[in-house]
Amino acid sequence: MYTEDELLPLSALQHLLFCERQCALIHIEQVWDENRLTAEGRVLHERVHEAGDETRGDVRIARALRLRSLQLGLIGVADVVEFHRQGAAWLPFPVEFKRGKPKPDDTDRVQLCAQAMCLEEMLNQAIPAGALFYGTTRRRLDVDLDAPLRALTEQTATRLHELIETGATPSAVYGPKCDNCSLLHLCLPETAARGKSARDYLQSVICDAQEGL
Repeated sequence: MYTEDELLPLSALQHLLFCERQCALIHIEQVWDENRLTAEGRVLHERVHEAGDETRGDVRIARALRLRSLQLGLIGVADVVEFHRQGAAWLPFPVEFKRGKPKPDDTDRVQLCAQAMCLEEMLNQAIPAGALFYGTTRRRLDVDLDAPLRALTEQTATRLHELIETGATPSAVYGPKCDNCSLLHLCLPETAARGKSARDYLQSVICDAQEGL
């Protein structure tokens, strides 16, 4: 069980699963920059959050709902939580919005599951499913919040706390996904992956420029 002071951003789970170095740059070194992909995602979330709450028949829709879990040590905001009427009760159903299309990995599913687990702790109510809405395909994908996904979510949250507690940024490992990362020019994975630090690389660039004068 974590304390209020130990809570970490729920969104960091996705950063961690995408790249531990990116996660450390953002959440340890406080480095951030935006590219077209992150800007489009930010705008999508802003539009969803600004739409406000509403009721459609037997469904109540809450937007920008604040979340917290002392068990996972996470705090964040849910894009949308639908409350479906079932008799006298209302069953929460979280919906996370993404700008792109479904990914082959569990990155988005873990973020959604973490939101559901926060809601379960806050409301003391089981949430068996949620959904991911993708802006590119304009389709909603229902997600079963099963035991393996919950275990992976717990493991990811634990790993996130371990990484942040070390205060150390992992070494770079260059791969195809790096080209879409907004921190590419700050991370310098091709340089750092060869065992040369970003500081040494920048120093070499300065030296080369001075020699050319």
